[in-house]
Amino acid sequence: MGELLVEKHAKYIITVEKRKDDFESVVMEHLRLNGAYWGLTTLDIMGKLGAVEQDEVISWVMQCQHESGGFGGNIGHDPHLLYTLSAIQVLALFDKLHVLDIDKVSNYIAGLQNEDGSFSGDIWGEVDTRFSYISILSLTLLHRLDKIDVGKAVKYIISCKNVDGGFGCTPGAESHAGQIFCCVAALAITGSLHHVDKDLLGWWLCERQVKSGGLNGRPEKLPDVCCSCDIVISISKSVMSFIDSHVVASQVCYSWWVLSSLIMIDRVHWIDKGKLVQFILDCQDKENGGISDRPDDAVDVFHTYFGVAGLSLLEYPGIKPIDPAYALPVDVVNRVMLGR
Repeated sequence: MGELLVEKHAKYIITVEKRKDDFESVVMEHLRLNGAYWGLTTLDIMGKLGAVEQDEVISWVMQCQHESGGFGGNIGHDPHLLYTLSAIQVLALFDKLHVLDIDKVSNYIAGLQNEDGSFSGDIWGEVDTRFSYISILSLTLLHRLDKIDVGKAVKYIISCKNVDGGFGCTPGAESHAGQIFCCVAALAITGSLHHVDKDLLGWWLCERQVKSGGLNGRPEKLPDVCCSCDIVISISKSVMSFIDSHVVASQVCYSWWVLSSLIMIDRVHWIDKGKLVQFILDCQDKENGGISDRPDDAVDVFHTYFGVAGLSLLEYPGIKPIDPAYALPVDVVNRVMLGR
């Protein structure tokens, strides 16, 4: 079995974070706060968070906040739940949630809940179970879950459950590993996992493992380390390669979406964990660091995070454990939620 190249991955992430003018950085400008969360969490899992300038990061994050209380993907960008969660998670990594006006941020999030219990991502009204998870997780980290109607939020998520045991982005939408993670994690955080048919969903999820050991996000897709690729644009690819690799295939990020869901429903023993570890390690750039969606593709911070996070879930030696529902290191979750 190969070895996780911690030093090279840390150097790659720090180098990417410092680049401002190349093509990938320009394309990713509107997602820079998400990128900060992916990169910084990876560094923390690998024990390398001390390599970044904490005060500089926190100052920049706070400049991304809008007067509404929400955060944009970069300075001057419109607020959205996607970026608001990343801001909260980054501040949690550094134990700096106290710099926030908690009520202002939580009121912004709570204000996006709809009458049926669903959540819009921003003022423009797109509804998706991703936003339900994001809102529930954000408010939980801020200790303000009482700001929303949790019962209605759970009821809406359950309405998105399909006959195959999975969940879609809206009622009647196709089951997808990324959406399943969002729904299962939201239900786990709210103590509502009893609504999940664990055997049925577990079977659907374990069927995502293919011969290479990797996981895919839907039936008939290829293996990949993750796949919020269908949710947010991967930072390492041009628009055309993104379309090519994500519409017709799957990736390393599924090592997070599928694996975390299996852990939360106690069915992770239904897959071959050793083969999945090897698949992730095979996606490393052994010369320059970083992890790609599948072996021999270009690396990016997105898949580097989900690859390392997947290895953490698989209890790979030498890296910190990550919480499958909170998507943060376990010690960070304990500090935020339990004060220790």
